[in-house]
Amino acid sequence: MLRAVMTPGAQTAPSPTANEQTLFEGGPAVCPSIGAWLISVLTLGFGWIYFYFRARSVRYRLTTQRIVIETGLFSKRMDQLDLYRINDYVVERPFGQRLVGTGNIVLTAMDRTTPNVRIDGLKTDVMALYEQLRAATEASKRAHGVRVLDNEVQSGR
Repeated sequence: MLRAVMTPGAQTAPSPTANEQTLFEGGPAVCPSIGAWLISVLTLGFGWIYFYFRARSVRYRLTTQRIVIETGLFSKRMDQLDLYRINDYVVERPFGQRLVGTGNIVLTAMDRTTPNVRIDGLKTDVMALYEQLRAATEASKRAHGVRVLDNEVQSGR
């Protein structure tokens, strides 16, 4: 079981825009994999129209303090995750996505509303973005005085 602990004397509420830098801003690729390209070709472009609207309905903004995901084409929903709440990262680069230069980042967080966050179809160097995000998360945890304690529960006791 993971638990976050606030360190006494630590900053509890740093300024929301102090030193906040954008790491990535944009949406997923229209055709994020070779499979999406194949579907677009086989359906004579109708598949591309579907992928286009699906991609345009998602916007990602990754900064050194938070991740903001806005979804919806007409009605919008915004989810925000502060970086100090992130526990684990997974970088996914399936073969079909590697062929077209995209990738996914999956985050596990200590957040009740969004414990798992998927950032799909990023047309950027996802490994470099992962490294930047990991460094920003550690800095955010230090700034907020958050330390993660790992309590292992032994079965049978």
